[in-house]
Amino acid sequence: MDLIEHCYSVLIVSQFQKFNQSILDLLPENRYSPKIIVKDVSGARRSLLENSYDIVIINTPLPDDFGTKLALDVCESSGTGVLLLVKSEHYPDINARVSPFGVLTLSKPTTAAMITQSLILLCGTRERLKRMEQKTASIEEKMEEIRLVNRAKWVLIDNLKMSENEAHKYIEKQAMNRCVTKLEIAKNILNTYR
Repeated sequence: MDLIEHCYSVLIVSQFQKFNQSILDLLPENRYSPKIIVKDVSGARRSLLENSYDIVIINTPLPDDFGTKLALDVCESSGTGVLLLVKSEHYPDINARVSPFGVLTLSKPTTAAMITQSLILLCGTRERLKRMEQKTASIEEKMEEIRLVNRAKWVLIDNLKMSENEAHKYIEKQAMNRCVTKLEIAKNILNTYR
């Protein structure tokens, strides 16, 4: 498998300017773009409604909420990678609560190397999730095709008094003769006998 450089969109949720700047310094433009910074949970939720992100970095605490619920919500509703930074005294409890849901947690203070490694891990996880999403979409498309072809077969059975085997062969033969998919033939049959 070739290693292809991807660009990942990042949402940084932090009220601390110094932290925001240090994170931006760790995110090279050729690998992480766009990079959006919001200062609180409500701003993050608005931004997440308007855009999708590959990675969300949450620096707790936030002014309107601690940030763990946001982290859990993002993981539950999307394939976005979430990095949650918490003070060392809160780390054991919060990590135990959020890690089973896919949130990657780091204890503060931390190092640039730890954050960089965590981002690399999140990027790899994001790629894996994208491939799984594509496979799921492909399977769903195939299932939809099977449903439509079966509906078209029943239309042929009801309207032209074919057997199920005859209807199946008819759809296959039409697809081969016209050099189109069985799905196209099924759609034409369904449109014809509406």
